[in-house]
Amino acid sequence: MKKRILSGVLAATMVASLAACGSSKPAETTAAATTAAATEAATEAAAETTAAAEEKTTEAAAADGEYTVNEAAAADPAVTLTMAEVNPLEGTICGQMDTKFKEAVEAISGGSITIDLQASGVLGAEQDVLDSMLGGGGDIDMSRISAFALTSYGASKSVLLSLPYVFESREHFWNFVHSDLGAEILNESEEAGVGIKGLFYGEEGFRHFFTVESKPVSTVADLKNMKIRVSNDPIMQKMVSSLGANPASVSMTELYSALQTNTVDGAGQPIANYASNRFDEVGPNLTLDGHTLGAIEVVISDESWNNKLTDNQRDVITEASKIASDYCQKIAAETEDKVLEELKGRGCNVIEIADKSEWEAACAPITEEYATGELKDVLDQIKALA
Repeated sequence: MKKRILSGVLAATMVASLAACGSSKPAETTAAATTAAATEAATEAAAETTAAAEEKTTEAAAADGEYTVNEAAAADPAVTLTMAEVNPLEGTICGQMDTKFKEAVEAISGGSITIDLQASGVLGAEQDVLDSMLGGGGDIDMSRISAFALTSYGASKSVLLSLPYVFESREHFWNFVHSDLGAEILNESEEAGVGIKGLFYGEEGFRHFFTVESKPVSTVADLKNMKIRVSNDPIMQKMVSSLGANPASVSMTELYSALQTNTVDGAGQPIANYASNRFDEVGPNLTLDGHTLGAIEVVISDESWNNKLTDNQRDVITEASKIASDYCQKIAAETEDKVLEELKGRGCNVIEIADKSEWEAACAPITEEYATGELKDVLDQIKALA
């Protein structure tokens, strides 16, 4: 193939040279020959590119490394799984992780599994998505959710992942992920018969408060009486109250305008999500208090896992889950560092909190309320993994 491409290019070059040296052929004939030769070369090049692409598809070669096709899964009936994501794919850690998962699943399955990844909340908020998955409608098979989202459905231990100041660092969280305890909590929803199976963990960075231009926050006292948007999760709401602010319920799709009109004074988000939603335009003060780590999971409904996939395809999902989780661990910190520098360049007022003791003390009653009995022992195990 390469030889044919080279021949075509040489032919085009020779024709052009003959014309330049005063060939006896009419100019229009020479031009036509040149065009034909160039077209042939371009056609050959396009064919080479297509063949290479098809070969890569067959071998499941990704841009950053090759996957090995599960030949048994590749021979299974084709299936499409719809996956929900509330964040944009571009510029977010979640989006990159989801994209890697999709890439790995489709490559390893040899195309027998397609992940229809629907991002930016087009399928609804996390709670809406979970309700749909558990309702048995089958419209949504999978979702990326906050790790604590299944608490209200019976996965009681996952509540510990949303308590303020549980994880000291990213390394602490990933130690937990790779521990037996991490696997135990990931599997809790399935074992409790919730109707959802946890596939893998990820993280989107620590959550920080951001506020409107006139109200920067450097201490807990600065939050007093502010209206801070948080999710409907009771722990998040109690945390805001413990810090002296007033929790406000505003949907993510309305948050930008709520900040713009001073309906709320601030909110909390991981850095990459804050930047990708351009919240710095209306809430330019970013306080790096790190109140909770954005621990996340990708889950699949029991119905989809048991009834839509073959054993071979389930093996593919399991393998791709590890790849995506490892990828998240690899890119999370570097993505966040890059985004933070971009935010500073955009004029964002980044406020470092060197000593978080007053923040931790203010939130301690929440931990005491939720981590009781058996959960207190589990929390102690999590903290011991630091």
